[in-house]
Amino acid sequence: MRILVVDDSEDGRDITEAMLLAAGYEQVTTAGSANDAYRVLGIGASSEPATVDLVLLDIVMPDVDGIEACARIRKDPRFASVPIIMVTALGDTDSLGNAFVAGATDYITKPVNRVELLARVRSALKLKAEFDRREAREAELTRLASRSVDHRASSWIDARTGLFVGEMAEAYLLADANFPPGTETSVIALAVDRLSAHRATGKPPESGIMARVAAAVRAASASVGAVAAIYRDGVIVLVLPDQSRASAIKLAETLRASIVSLRIPNPEAIAAHHVTASIAVVTERVNGAGRIHLLTRAIGAVSEITATGGDCVVPLCA
Repeated sequence: MRILVVDDSEDGRDITEAMLLAAGYEQVTTAGSANDAYRVLGIGASSEPATVDLVLLDIVMPDVDGIEACARIRKDPRFASVPIIMVTALGDTDSLGNAFVAGATDYITKPVNRVELLARVRSALKLKAEFDRREAREAELTRLASRSVDHRASSWIDARTGLFVGEMAEAYLLADANFPPGTETSVIALAVDRLSAHRATGKPPESGIMARVAAAVRAASASVGAVAAIYRDGVIVLVLPDQSRASAIKLAETLRASIVSLRIPNPEAIAAHHVTASIAVVTERVNGAGRIHLLTRAIGAVSEITATGGDCVVPLCA
């Protein structure tokens, strides 16, 4: 991962760089001032993709301080998601507050402690990697959705379950006409717990399980006008236009109970001896392509839920 260290103190730059290099971060660049940092980043002079994954930025510097530098870096769209960790003197709470207003992600105090530095860097880079993964997935979903109108109608339905294929949910989310302006949109993602483990046993067949689960989903969601779709890996998603968070959570609980009531045998399950489901719910006021972000969040969360045993509904924070 690419890290930029900005500090007017040569000793400070060298010490921080040495700590990062010793920890295995090989792509470390240093800058002695905000203006040097702007040149490294190409602020105001380049439209190339972001050249760093993390910025460590000293607050107290001559000419242009770290707070002003942070705000200017954040104004460049290429660095909107790049973590910026401020380096500040212990107890300088006023400057730290201003730094967060300017767009800082986190902070560490001087003198820099190696353990604290590496912990904050690891955390920031992990968040950056997750954001990049979601951004790439959203771009892929947008591309797929834009192509879905060219598909024949027969390819819009999943033969196993009778639900729409996942790409149709994506296309639906991108169509502004389906969503009243200013209203909340809810997305529910549902995964059958331990489906991959059960798949290996072949008893009963996975196709039979998914057909019955899909029927339960259609029955539970019919009265709320949800659009239900399924992906090839078995994750089912429901899109609910103009539905509150409370309504979406209530539907998710109904879905979970409906699937439990089927009593489909699954000795591989953790929470019970029959088929159960993990469900993630996300609700937010978003527009256009932003609704795809709700979908990726819900799908990403449901795999984590099922890994812990499942048979539960988890509302995600906006």
